[in-house]
Amino acid sequence: MSTSIRGEEFKDDFRRALPKELVRRLSQVSFWRSAWSVLQEFLVLGVVIAAALYWWSWWAVIPCVFLIGTRQHALFVLAHESAHYRLFEQRWLNDLAGRVCATLEGLSMRTYRVIHRLHHNNLYTELDPDTALHGGYPRGKAYLVKKLLRDLAGFTAWKTYAYFLGGAPALNTRTKVAIRPLDDTSGKLREEARIDRNTVILFHATALLFFAWSGFLVEYLVLWILPLVTVVQAILRLRAIAEHGATTDFSSPLTAARTNLVPAWLGWLIFPHHVNYHIEHHLYASVPQYNLPELHRELADRGLLAGAEIILFRVTLGKIFASRSRPEAPPANPLNAA
Repeated sequence: MSTSIRGEEFKDDFRRALPKELVRRLSQVSFWRSAWSVLQEFLVLGVVIAAALYWWSWWAVIPCVFLIGTRQHALFVLAHESAHYRLFEQRWLNDLAGRVCATLEGLSMRTYRVIHRLHHNNLYTELDPDTALHGGYPRGKAYLVKKLLRDLAGFTAWKTYAYFLGGAPALNTRTKVAIRPLDDTSGKLREEARIDRNTVILFHATALLFFAWSGFLVEYLVLWILPLVTVVQAILRLRAIAEHGATTDFSSPLTAARTNLVPAWLGWLIFPHHVNYHIEHHLYASVPQYNLPELHRELADRGLLAGAEIILFRVTLGKIFASRSRPEAPPANPLNAA
């Protein structure tokens, strides 16, 4: 289960909706399944990078940069699992693996843990740091296309790294007075985040010097940094908006989030490690990613997903790219009173 230490926990919004024994079983972390999730991403990255270096021409490098970006994003999804304490059962191993996955991308997993708690525990409130990214949709097709093109051009990467390395400030929209979003975060988490940020910065400064010294600076910049600041940025935005954008009822995670149904190939590219089961993740943050499909079936079989948006990804695209319009009244929701 998610840690229950005050100031470190992630809220399970509907823990009592399913039998306690079922939730306990689904929340169990498997060392081997988690280890394979991590290993497969590094194997694919190794093969794709090797192929790009072997052929080293535009026709090989361009698709390799895209594929590398999708796997870098997959590593971030695994760091997200670690932030939830769901990658490995042992805290030291969980954090070590999550920090490695995140640090390679210039991100601080432990800083993200602090920020992500705010998103889960204060969904769509003034303390939710993610609302600035996915709120307000639909805003019209041209608006989102422009944003995604800026992501692919690398113009927005600095904002992502400021978010993942600098914390989550919040502002009361009525009084314009700064809110203290970290007041419910334990001092231990905040100190771990500070150390982790410094480690990430030191690692990448060292990596830059190493590749410059070894004569592989161009390859490093093209095959690792370029996809991070372009492809990953666009996927992160599109996925975040697909998960929470253009929703109309913010009173419950059941209606303030969305589960996107995708074919396996598209899931691998954009929604790796079952991250498309986003409603289920918000309802039961204690469940690791490989058990989310079973959690989805259990909730659906009991009628607990009635009124939730569980739709094809192409339908989601129609919603988030739609012209701005007055939102419709949300459907009745049996879990709002749970």
